[in-house]
Amino acid sequence: MGTFEDRDVARGRFDVADAAPVVLDAQGVVTSWTPDAQRMLAYGPTEAVGRNLADLLTPEDARRVPDLIGRCGAEGGWTGLLTALRRDGRPVRVSVRITSLPGTQGTSHWLALLSDLTDAPGWDMSRDMLEQIVERCPVGMAIVDTELRYVWSNTALAQYGGGPPQRRLGLRLADVQPGLDTESIEAQMRQALATGESVVGYEHVGRVRSAPFRETAHMMSFSRLDDGRGHPLGVYYTVVDVSERHRARQRLALLDRAGERIGRTLDIVRTAQELADVAVPELADLVTVDLQESVLGGAEPPPIPPATQSVRLCRAGHRSVDAVPKAVVGRGEVATYPPGSPPVRCLTTGSSWREERLDPLTEEWATDTGGGRRSIFLELGLHSAMIVPIRARGVTLGVTSFFRRRRHEPFDADDLALAEDLVSRAAVCVDNARRYTRERDAALVLQRSLLPHRLPEQDAVEVTAYYQPADELTGLGGDWYDLIPLSGARVALVVGEVAGHGIDAAAGMGRLRTAVRTLAALDLPPEEVLGHLDDLVARSEHTDGITPEPDEADPGLPTVDDENAASPGVDGTVYARPNRPEEDRAGAGCLYVVYDPVDGRCAMASAGHPAPAVILPDGTATFVDLPPGPPLGVGGPPFESVEVTLAPGSTLTLHTDGLLAGGQPTSAAEAERDRLRLALERPAASLDLRCRSVVDALVPARPHDDVALLMARTRRLGADQVADWELPCDPAVVANARRAAMGQLTEWGLEELAFTTELVVSELVTNAIRYASGGPIRLRLIRDRALACEVLDGGATAPHLRHPRATDEGGRGLLLVSQLTQRWGTRFVPEGKIIWAEQALTDPPG
Repeated sequence: MGTFEDRDVARGRFDVADAAPVVLDAQGVVTSWTPDAQRMLAYGPTEAVGRNLADLLTPEDARRVPDLIGRCGAEGGWTGLLTALRRDGRPVRVSVRITSLPGTQGTSHWLALLSDLTDAPGWDMSRDMLEQIVERCPVGMAIVDTELRYVWSNTALAQYGGGPPQRRLGLRLADVQPGLDTESIEAQMRQALATGESVVGYEHVGRVRSAPFRETAHMMSFSRLDDGRGHPLGVYYTVVDVSERHRARQRLALLDRAGERIGRTLDIVRTAQELADVAVPELADLVTVDLQESVLGGAEPPPIPPATQSVRLCRAGHRSVDAVPKAVVGRGEVATYPPGSPPVRCLTTGSSWREERLDPLTEEWATDTGGGRRSIFLELGLHSAMIVPIRARGVTLGVTSFFRRRRHEPFDADDLALAEDLVSRAAVCVDNARRYTRERDAALVLQRSLLPHRLPEQDAVEVTAYYQPADELTGLGGDWYDLIPLSGARVALVVGEVAGHGIDAAAGMGRLRTAVRTLAALDLPPEEVLGHLDDLVARSEHTDGITPEPDEADPGLPTVDDENAASPGVDGTVYARPNRPEEDRAGAGCLYVVYDPVDGRCAMASAGHPAPAVILPDGTATFVDLPPGPPLGVGGPPFESVEVTLAPGSTLTLHTDGLLAGGQPTSAAEAERDRLRLALERPAASLDLRCRSVVDALVPARPHDDVALLMARTRRLGADQVADWELPCDPAVVANARRAAMGQLTEWGLEELAFTTELVVSELVTNAIRYASGGPIRLRLIRDRALACEVLDGGATAPHLRHPRATDEGGRGLLLVSQLTQRWGTRFVPEGKIIWAEQALTDPPG
């Protein structure tokens, strides 16, 4: 079996505790068996010697023996793990080191050292091997004592600065890394010392000596070291540089913030400023956003001039970590870039530009129009720069410039990639805002051309109105108001709104307003006006409600939900809108009110619209109990009208729901009505000031919906302005009617109208007697801004003009009336019908 005097030498070379030596010949046959091997595997010497090593292993490892013996011959030895079988068949995991037998020639015999790993996690390694692991490990390691002074560190820790391990001995972290927040790190060490619990995954961000101009991030873990009695000896900690991962998280977080903050509105300048705000200070210390001047107005940008020409751009966004240098062009000013400058090259090529270190003596590129604010980069404190063109859908809208002043590290390739991501996101938002600005301006022009520039003059009411479009976030709506003079000195007051926003809403508003005026000319009751409007809108929904197919949209635009998508713009492009409150896209709202200044009666009907408020002469405000009715075009029950009598000096207040927070629960709606009531009851010196105070109290600076407010203070015609007579249904009374009318004209001093009035009275009374179904006839003259002659009878048929031939004996009465008067018509009332005619008065009554 043999013994080995150099057993300790072999163990020293292998350094495995309690190793069992075994000698093998060149074929792997056991030639020597030791008591240690017997204790490990339970084979006696006579049972083991002469057996092949493969017979002592599991079948799987036995197949590996020939290869292992061959590798020993080729490489001079082998080290690894095998599974041996004890005499009782129980497997034993062993660590094996095979090396040439000391004192033998060549490779005729091998020494195999076996170590039982049953109760061990792995090899029991020597100090030399442990030191190799520690020294070659790229992770920084160190041990500090209970006073947090270094007692040991590995070589890898020196990569963070502070010198080699020998120089750290006896020093604290603050002595070797003065730029770090050492208090927070030492607090983690004290926590581990005090509790005995390890601190794992502590991330620290700062500037180490090895990279004083760049912010670095480190992942640190701290564990307490105890002696054999459990007393703390110090803290062992590791350091791993995770700066790249930290910067990647920062870039992702910055892009997330950009997605949340850029493009929250459809205002071009605000979007440009949001880009600058997001990039400072995380990416740059100074950011400027310059756009072509035509872009700010919503127009298409002109062709980019060649790089040999200077370029004028408007400064739309500007942000700095500290005071902006006076020499830098300010927001709203024009920046002029000289030919060949980096911004001009970026505009012309559409490519980004980066300069790690600016020449401090080079003059700044941008100057104002006066040319008197040129400075060199040294004076501005700028040392690194990037310029990224703002491009969307193949069009260059401007440039964004990034500079560093405080941060000493220059921009690198990762910074440029991040800047390009930010600018590309903002570019789509800027272009959306540009297109929306163009559509909004066109819609505003259309809407203002359709709204009344000045309300007609009349004496029934004193009137004032206010209109404000919604802010750019929601989009221009289709609210409108109107005042329409009617026969008999009456007026119609109208407010309404069309669902939707943009050009479509403005055009729909124009159609609806025109339809209301047409129906008002027919002198129909309010509920009938709304009934005809309902039919008109329903037909329009079926014939005009055409939605573009999805593939007609611009593929370069972000996808949005249907409820947040804008209507097609003036060029047919559909673009994204920010989220806005849910809106009712079906139907339109309208409130139609007719006021008669003769007796103060006021008839009204509503189609899905708030009821009007009334300010009584004593200053208190109340709301008319008016059924809201269904919106126009959606169908439903018939419209209902309500008639009230208003005292002179009462103020009718008609408004769209943009004046209040529409779409609220009942309790909130009541609260909004209370707010309106309080605003209406505030005293004011004039109707205009009252209207202004209501708007100031209820309408925010940037309303989410259009606001239309119409206020009308009622008047009554004096008793001396109205004369009426009840006449029997007898042809003989025509002469009496003419005489009564002539006497009244004389009393009013309107003798110059006697001839026409006599003819009108004679014709209208004669027609009433001829076609009425019996009952009395009433003649009424009204002196207002016009002289109105009205004849009421119980007939249900309206007269119409005839065009008699030259030989006809009659049929010319109404034709003469239409030729001699300003206007004439028929309106139906519960008692029958009224035929009326008006003559203009040269001087309206004072």
